[in-house]
Amino acid sequence: MYHTLLKPLLFRFDAEKAHHLVFDNLKRGYRLPGTPALLRRLYDFEHPALAREVFGLPFRNPVGLAAGFDKNAVLTDELGALGFGFVEIGTVTPRPQPGNPTPRLFRLPEDEGLINRMGFNNEGAAAAAARLHLRRDRGLIIGGNIGKNKDTPNEQAAQDYIACVEALHAEVDYFVVNVSSPNTPNLRQLQEREPLIDLLQQVQTRNQALPQPRPLLLKIAPDLTDGQLDDILLIARETQLAGLVATNTTISREGLRTARSHVERLGPGGLSGRPLQQRATNVIRYLSHHSRGKLPIIGVGGIHSPHDALEKLTAGASLVQLYTGFIYEGPSLIKRINQALVQQ
Repeated sequence: MYHTLLKPLLFRFDAEKAHHLVFDNLKRGYRLPGTPALLRRLYDFEHPALAREVFGLPFRNPVGLAAGFDKNAVLTDELGALGFGFVEIGTVTPRPQPGNPTPRLFRLPEDEGLINRMGFNNEGAAAAAARLHLRRDRGLIIGGNIGKNKDTPNEQAAQDYIACVEALHAEVDYFVVNVSSPNTPNLRQLQEREPLIDLLQQVQTRNQALPQPRPLLLKIAPDLTDGQLDDILLIARETQLAGLVATNTTISREGLRTARSHVERLGPGGLSGRPLQQRATNVIRYLSHHSRGKLPIIGVGGIHSPHDALEKLTAGASLVQLYTGFIYEGPSLIKRINQALVQQ
């Protein structure tokens, strides 16, 4: 039904309008009697072999939703009913911000990709925490992807990340420090060795001082060189990170089927989806090999089929996340991946 009816309908709308349309209708429909059970019957797949313990947390299956889809923690119960083993909310900033001007989300159907320059649009950490406090599905692992406000100088960025940790720590199971989005000016400069060590040490110090410290992860860009990836591994060890999320969107436009003139008209932003598949897998494989498999990795980027997910896990990922593949393939992708994992 998704490919024959819903997807053609949704793809008639502007990408961001379609996103809000899905959110509004899923939220409204979920309130109807019997809908949660129906969604689980259609899309959820449970099996003891799917359970994973990663970062010391019990995941009921290894297929999660990447940050960027449910920025404000609006649909966590609903997404759990669709079969996700975990949901990463955000990117959340301390204060609400509107993000970049619209239009800012674009489909590349020929490439099964998306370009976004959303700019961390969100309602702020306090609003997300309040919604998470009311959620019903307490077996669903929740990650908090955190960032800095656009108007916060890089020199003061650590205080923004700390503010998010303080606001969300009672409601999420792990944190992801996002310094790799290409859509906030100068943010990626924080990936450089010295600024990154300083940032992570400050955030980790505050995290560890809380009554229940959370696993702290770092989300990295796919555009890093091998030398930069080596630095990331050293930094992860030095700052006692629980793991990495590999990868964020790319600023590259290489190898696209979509006409270059059309891509250029769309303007800047991070590219996700099928074009990112191989590079994300290569980064995961490199990190896993050079950490000797000791640093857990959440693999994300170009997962549009069970084969894509298995490829990421074989490369060294402990868990995987969907975003663009979820939009192009629909919720049945979650179930198909989990079934394939049990059958392998």
